[in-house]
Amino acid sequence: MKNAEIRELSTAELQERINAEVTAYDQKRINHSITPSENPAQIRQQRRMIARMKTELRQRELNNK
Repeated sequence: MKNAEIRELSTAELQERINAEVTAYDQKRINHSITPSENPAQIRQQRRMIARMKTELRQRELNNK
């Protein structure tokens, strides 16, 4: 998902998406600790995607003040 796609989401959709991504990220991290995944770079990409979404959410909060 690109930054432009993140900006198009509503705030409620963005929060739901963040919660889903965090859950998937936690599960992927746990699975990787048990048996190493074939592509550990996916974990880093997912973590960065969560950060992008949280950044957009925070920008919206600051703009509404």
